[in-house]
Amino acid sequence: MGSGITRLQPVGGFCAELSAATTIIGATIGHVPISTTHAITGAILGVGTTRGVRSVRWIWGQRIILAWILTLPCSAFVAGISYVLIHLLIEPFFK
Repeated sequence: MGSGITRLQPVGGFCAELSAATTIIGATIGHVPISTTHAITGAILGVGTTRGVRSVRWIWGQRIILAWILTLPCSAFVAGISYVLIHLLIEPFFK
């Protein structure tokens, strides 16, 4: 994953993995839901930024933010459609 975002040396990969693992463990202890993919991607973006802002392909950061923004509305939409379909298909059998 790291090679698509920025060039990583072994020490940079280690730092990214360690920071992502720390974030995931902290979120687990705090009972906070977290995306492991977003945690490692954010860590890789952070490690790449240490070599300069221009050394990172920021499209990945934009995609993560877009995913965060779209997750809740899309989930709510799918849940609503599922509710309506199940309600219409099952209700006639219980009248």
